[in-house]
Amino acid sequence: MKFKQFFFVLTLFFIAGFMYSQQGALQINQDEKITELLRLKSNLSKDNKISDGYTIQLYYGELKEANNVIRNYNRSVSVWSATIEYETPNYKVWVGNYSTRLEADRALLEIQKNFPTAFVLRPERRN
Repeated sequence: MKFKQFFFVLTLFFIAGFMYSQQGALQINQDEKITELLRLKSNLSKDNKISDGYTIQLYYGELKEANNVIRNYNRSVSVWSATIEYETPNYKVWVGNYSTRLEADRALLEIQKNFPTAFVLRPERRN
């Protein structure tokens, strides 16, 4: 008799669970420009435009030599992206965009094998 009662109660729980189950559908509507803005922010972060992180400076001086340095860097290391930044009246060759000083120091050890005068800096945030 106890088995029948247990089976009956168990059956009621399963039936009640199925009867009160809910199904839902989620639909997300977002502006198409959000995807483009996220892509732009990602590119700006990679290029050190909005980052509060660290970068490595390889050279500071004339444009002709800056181009030579970046060419040599791309031939020898090129693991991290390099850019030429202009600060009146000189040009700088910057490498990478690192969120922590530890990341920058690790990259610096690798870069200094070919560019012994390279150093880590924290660029001012540009507006």
